[in-house]
Amino acid sequence: MIPRTHGLRLLLGGLFLALLSLGANIGAAAAQGDPVQVNVNMARILRIASPAATVIVGNPGVADVAIQDPQTLILTGRSYGSTNLIVLDSAGNPIADLIIQVAAQRAGLLTVYQGAARTTLSCEPDCQPIIMLGDDNTFTSNTIASSSLVAGAAN
Repeated sequence: MIPRTHGLRLLLGGLFLALLSLGANIGAAAAQGDPVQVNVNMARILRIASPAATVIVGNPGVADVAIQDPQTLILTGRSYGSTNLIVLDSAGNPIADLIIQVAAQRAGLLTVYQGAARTTLSCEPDCQPIIMLGDDNTFTSNTIASSSLVAGAAN
């Protein structure tokens, strides 16, 4: 008979190895209990060792996940906040259950306040307007209109 503490260590060791086998990004985060980080308006590749059949996002307004191929997921930050991601195989067994944290990109961004109106600029290498959550509605509308004009001229 295996002593109870030894059996528990074997079980925890096997669980740890199983979590590590989920893939570089998901396995490392799950093994450490760390949330998976992604910036708003950015995408990130998550690789898993077992083929995914179903992905469930707790709050699709915060993050979105698409299955690129059975072992590659694309995580996109939609809004600030946290949500969870559950990945199931074709038999409905869980492959991963993770916390996703979506944060603002900080590098290269300049936020300008004109009274209560906020605007955001991306300054790499030159400052250009971009749309971020919380920006002034008029600024956002003008930026979208300008972007549509440029896209229409290119076609």
